[in-house]
Amino acid sequence: MRNVIEIPSTQDDRPIELRHLRVAAYCRVSTNLEEQTSSIELQERYYTQRICMNPNWENAGVFSERATGLNLKERPAFHKMINKCRKKKIDLILTKSISRFGRNTLDMLKSLQALQGLGVDVYFEQENMRLNEQQVQVLLTAYCALAQAESEDISRNIKWGIKRGFEKGTSGYAEFICFGYKRGADGKLAVDEPDAEIVRKIFEMRVHGCSLGTISDWLYESRITSPTGKARWSRETLNKLLRNEKYTGDILLQKTFVEDLFSGKQIKNNGKLERYLIHEHHPAIISRELFEVVNQAHKIKQS
Repeated sequence: MRNVIEIPSTQDDRPIELRHLRVAAYCRVSTNLEEQTSSIELQERYYTQRICMNPNWENAGVFSERATGLNLKERPAFHKMINKCRKKKIDLILTKSISRFGRNTLDMLKSLQALQGLGVDVYFEQENMRLNEQQVQVLLTAYCALAQAESEDISRNIKWGIKRGFEKGTSGYAEFICFGYKRGADGKLAVDEPDAEIVRKIFEMRVHGCSLGTISDWLYESRITSPTGKARWSRETLNKLLRNEKYTGDILLQKTFVEDLFSGKQIKNNGKLERYLIHEHHPAIISRELFEVVNQAHKIKQS
């Protein structure tokens, strides 16, 4: 008969509260509203006190941020925490819930798998779940999918509200200011002189055959800075200005849209979705005739 020696597991099965661990916390809210600001401050205080009150725990930092997107690339505090994990400076992460930790299922699961590979545990308070518990992966996948579905549903509701605003002509997007306009006392768009005169000059130079480079040189020599404060206007900035129907007093809504919920990237609407044109929405800086002549000449050059 063979002599079999059982080697006991080295895994520490004690509750996490009784282990000597370097503990961090991750807090996130999805907007910059005042009540959410208060919420994240409460989370920060709660986790700081919870970690410091346990004599077995060492505070490895409380990482918090206000993030509006689903993409993890937009969360610098999250990445800072993960980098600290890679440096073997964190053993356990506390977080309020799975939905706070991430809402994109794929990115969420990849992050959790990476943390498992690094030997880092995560405790989700609301669900009373730990990453390293047995059978937890299936449950985590289900929870993540539910959190993602909730986020997609919220996104659809927001898009529905935006579309209704477009259809009724009441969308706040129509009041976005651009070079040559300001917000009037009534909150509506109003002509902003002398910038409006510069807009007129740009259109006049263009209709008389001046190139974008020539117009940029004139603006630079006249010491007229770009809308973003740069000394020289780029050709792209001038091109966008010359193609902006807002200077005729009209508004074209939904010129861009977000196609991919998770990337959040705005793409040009070339007819895939409805567009909404509102005539005489605000005071014009140039005539429609001048605008059409300039842009018709542009189309001819492009063809």
